[in-house]
Amino acid sequence: MTFFQSIIIAIVEGLTEFLPVSSTGHIIITGKLLGVPENEFTTSFTVAVQLGAILAVVVLYRKKFLNIANWKFYLKLIIGMIPAVILGLLFSDYIDQLLESATTVAITLLLGGIFLVFIDNFFNHPTIADEKEVSFMRSLKIGLWQCLALIPGMSRSAASIIGGMQQKLTRSAAAEFSFFLGVPTLFGATVYKLYKYYKSAGGFTSNDIQLLVVGNVLSFIVAIAAIKFFIDFLKKHGFRIWGIYRIVVGIVLLVMIWTGYIN
Repeated sequence: MTFFQSIIIAIVEGLTEFLPVSSTGHIIITGKLLGVPENEFTTSFTVAVQLGAILAVVVLYRKKFLNIANWKFYLKLIIGMIPAVILGLLFSDYIDQLLESATTVAITLLLGGIFLVFIDNFFNHPTIADEKEVSFMRSLKIGLWQCLALIPGMSRSAASIIGGMQQKLTRSAAAEFSFFLGVPTLFGATVYKLYKYYKSAGGFTSNDIQLLVVGNVLSFIVAIAAIKFFIDFLKKHGFRIWGIYRIVVGIVLLVMIWTGYIN
């Protein structure tokens, strides 16, 4: 992976990680367009740059994350991440195999897109507008929805937002709770992936470290802008446009597969 490729991948990660559009799908397309080599480090890099995006959430919502007295907030996130952690560890190898299947990502993008087109009609009677009103049981149920994101192309953000709206959260409240839940979930996945690479490769080279540092700084900066934009956009326009966008990206990916551009 070149320095330029790592910069572009990091920007794409920051833009798409917390939007309901599948960062995995976008990174696959971007990687192919850039000619990024498929090896263990590049796979680890695409996961590791999540750290910058995670930090963006912590910074933007620092009053919640740095309020140690608010133990219920932390407990909700722990409860919500448990299902994904259990299933992720149990099916880690199978998930890695699915990540290699661009067809799986394309189909999931399409199906998820169709659902998002109509989601505002399905869940249009919200009663919860703030995280403080989310119970522990609702946190667990949203966490169960988040497990759908173990299927590459689904989008962790989309899955948890859908779960939040199904649990009577408003659009913006569901999106914000999805951001919160993503912090421990993505952090755990990133640490696990880096640990596996470290054990396999015998350590990180100086070039690996440089790429990871620059990538995370960029994903942090871009994610802050993306999160602010997304919340404002949701309040005014809902999810329909994101569903249409996913469908278009899914079709583009399928065309790339059928034409042999992506294996």
